[in-house]
Amino acid sequence: MTDDIRQDAPPSEADVARFRLLHDAVVDAVCEALHGKRTVVELVAVALFAGGHVLLEDVPGTGKTTLARAFSAAVGGISRRIQFTPDLLPADVTGTSVFDPATGQISFRPGPVFANVLLADEINRAAAKTQSALLEVMAEHTVTADGVAQPVPDPFLVIATQNPVDLDGTYRLPEAQLDRFLVRVHIGYPDVDHEIAVLRPGSSAGRVDRVRQVTSPEAVASTTRMLAGLHVADPILGYVRALGAATRADERLRLGASTRALRALVGAAQVRAATQGRHYVVPSDVQQLAVPVLAHRLVPTREALLAGTGAEDVLADVIARVEAPRPTPA
Repeated sequence: MTDDIRQDAPPSEADVARFRLLHDAVVDAVCEALHGKRTVVELVAVALFAGGHVLLEDVPGTGKTTLARAFSAAVGGISRRIQFTPDLLPADVTGTSVFDPATGQISFRPGPVFANVLLADEINRAAAKTQSALLEVMAEHTVTADGVAQPVPDPFLVIATQNPVDLDGTYRLPEAQLDRFLVRVHIGYPDVDHEIAVLRPGSSAGRVDRVRQVTSPEAVASTTRMLAGLHVADPILGYVRALGAATRADERLRLGASTRALRALVGAAQVRAATQGRHYVVPSDVQQLAVPVLAHRLVPTREALLAGTGAEDVLADVIARVEAPRPTPA
């Protein structure tokens, strides 16, 4: 579907139209297994086509693992799953060098990170050293063994899950490591009609085996490169920078948005613009993605937390008071 998309120029309206077909096919396929959560699925799709990673944070039984496995099935390629436990070692994630007595040679045995879609289940149950091993690969897209860099496949999407309520035997992800995730997503419970549909005997909810493969890793990688060239006007970049500066100046935050966080927001906004059929970014793209992209990277002060003010609340205030520019099409 993306074979004729140009890689040497900004995407045209025709390129964007072809991408929308691909995007909708992926979202529709995943929604066959996860009912009533199309908005959440679309947000994960933004991360997929932006070349980022996803942190799914919610209570048990809301479909975190189903969502991750459904994306694996829809995209195809190599998919792996790691169940994180306290005794998991970094080599269990990245791989290790082994000695072959028959040949007398040492070779690298790849770990489960060598996949197109990796489900890191309950990532906060692993020790900090193991978490860091995965997060380093997420940032660098390579594993270094015996001084040799081993690249992971392209695309490389990590969907990590964590349970925020059962904290016994868990290791909280530090703020600096949370920054490796493009978006943090909360699935939540379905509405009344969809939950009843899920409860009905014979429902396809959770049936990942019924999810159709609708694209290929090569098509996703090609599309990601194409979307990186989508037009972002200087006033939009100035708006993103102003939002970041406002978070840094807000007294309710100990840590505001970094430059890397703002670059992530621009990349996600490019993908969202294309999903809306535009070959340029407008302020609403930035506003819609500010919370899922930035909130987990901000650190509220103790006083703000005691007052019941979270990073999402601060971002809502920042978006309300920072003036947005008028969109400037390409």
